[in-house]
Amino acid sequence: MEEHNPPSATPDDGRETIGRRGFVTGALATAGAAAAVGFGSSSPASAASRRSGKAAAGKKVAVFGGGMGGLTVAHELAERGYQVTIYERKAWGGKCRSFPVPNSASGGRKDLPAEHGFRFFPGFYQNLPETMSRVPRPGGGTLKDNLVKGSEEVAFYNGTKLVLPARGSIIGTLSPDSLLTFLQTAVSVVANVPAWEVAYFLEKMIVFVTSGKQRRLKQWENMSFAQYVKVEGKSKQYNELLVDMFTSTLVAAKADKANAHTMGLMAEAWVYATLGLGGYGAPDQVLNAPTNEALIEPWVDHLKSLGVNFQMGATLTELSMAGGQISGAKVTGAGGTVGVQADHYVLAVPIERALPLLNNDILAADPNLRILSNLTTDWMNGIMVYLRSPINLSKGHVAYAGQPWALTSINQAQFWPKNFANTYGKGDVRDCLSIDLSAWDVPGILYGKAAKDCTPDQIIKEVLAQLRKAIPWGPLVLNDLNIHSTFIDPAITGAGTPQVANDEPLLINKPSSWNYRPESATAIPNLFLAADYVRADINLATMEGANEAGRKAANAILDASGEGGGRAKLLKLYQPTEFNGIYADDDARFAAGKANFFDILDPYKP
Repeated sequence: MEEHNPPSATPDDGRETIGRRGFVTGALATAGAAAAVGFGSSSPASAASRRSGKAAAGKKVAVFGGGMGGLTVAHELAERGYQVTIYERKAWGGKCRSFPVPNSASGGRKDLPAEHGFRFFPGFYQNLPETMSRVPRPGGGTLKDNLVKGSEEVAFYNGTKLVLPARGSIIGTLSPDSLLTFLQTAVSVVANVPAWEVAYFLEKMIVFVTSGKQRRLKQWENMSFAQYVKVEGKSKQYNELLVDMFTSTLVAAKADKANAHTMGLMAEAWVYATLGLGGYGAPDQVLNAPTNEALIEPWVDHLKSLGVNFQMGATLTELSMAGGQISGAKVTGAGGTVGVQADHYVLAVPIERALPLLNNDILAADPNLRILSNLTTDWMNGIMVYLRSPINLSKGHVAYAGQPWALTSINQAQFWPKNFANTYGKGDVRDCLSIDLSAWDVPGILYGKAAKDCTPDQIIKEVLAQLRKAIPWGPLVLNDLNIHSTFIDPAITGAGTPQVANDEPLLINKPSSWNYRPESATAIPNLFLAADYVRADINLATMEGANEAGRKAANAILDASGEGGGRAKLLKLYQPTEFNGIYADDDARFAAGKANFFDILDPYKP
């Protein structure tokens, strides 16, 4: 969270904002009406120092992991004259990459494109777009120009289409009252949810937005979002149309696992992006080509031009300690195991691969790293459905509310200027319905089995059944004749057997996870962390969070090298200055053991 210096809080009866009772009354009234009508860039080093292949003493850096965090720290340091080598075991881009479907092309076309996971660049991403703005795009412009806007976000619920509010503005002064008006519009489509439950959900959203930093980190961080909005005892529609749709639309998360602090931050950021506040971009943004074409490959080429050395097929197997610091590393590849020597070592591999590398010597030198074992991963992987003819589901992302596997999707071809059939495959595929499956441990509707227990064929049939149930006229819109082929993320292995595994799980922000996440700098003076589990202002395992971690690691190396100037920018989530007094008051209320001022219907006390 960004630091503020708010003015002194005013007493309850003297604040210049809406009264609590009036606030709740307004929420109930509008909910009832809705139901009634139905539905940094710092100065880079000189070109000579970047391209010489030589670095000053203390500037040799080994980065282990070529995902978003590794590429970012390499970018920041290469611009400042450091000699950087990246070692990657599998693929550049890590979990944010795209990849080809093997043997799916002919006639000079490229293989059909597939994605590992979420293909979403919300407007509140700031660090990653800033990095993209510093990478030249082949043909002119920068990689940031490859971001295109989705014009709507949609949810389908048992054959009904729900459209979330488009980008606009608040009328009048930004306040809890004006935010409430906007949020009422956002949930006005959910006619099947009882009015009092809509009001309850709205109140909890305003409670978070008006919460100070202390309450966010010490109260909301330590409960799940499902606990925060109290799904227990509420209607099925409340759970499916408000809670589940809310979490899956924003970040493909699950309400019972994601903490309230993280989900509240994402909700507030989405609202501000939709309202055009904080300098944010459009709420729903995607790339205009497969991720590797639009981001990863040109980025790698640019880093090579800055002198970065890339080593593929090199798996980090050991970090050695001597004299209180890292003395060397070992990487293993097709040619065997080799040693790596550097001045600074950056661990940019995901949490499940970092933990086995933290040997007893490292943990003795920095006991705080032991807490990393408390972090948790889950599965979120891509399912591709290739279509002979495009289907018009939405001009943006789609969530499938009420479906057990927490599915989200996007029709990609509409955002890609190149003709899909002429560019990919064999000329008979015209669109890709790119789907994320986020609930692999919940029984489906066809076989009554969790996705983890299904064969590949059952996974595809189950996904299609859930989409067809949610989409209006689903069996006709998504008919078998239009489905050319399908593809499951190859990170899923052994599907349908007891040996089923996921080679690339995703860190999830469970309750209290902030307390177990480290900073980029460790107690070991030449070991740094640059992955999505590092503490980040966005507080979510995302491309944006990993990019921020890479920037923090670069700054920590600059500090360790004694170079104070030219630090990488750290762009923070927007917090309106209009709420400074409200934040300060809530921090005081939290310290006094009181509930948030707007938490009236069912208040939480610290």
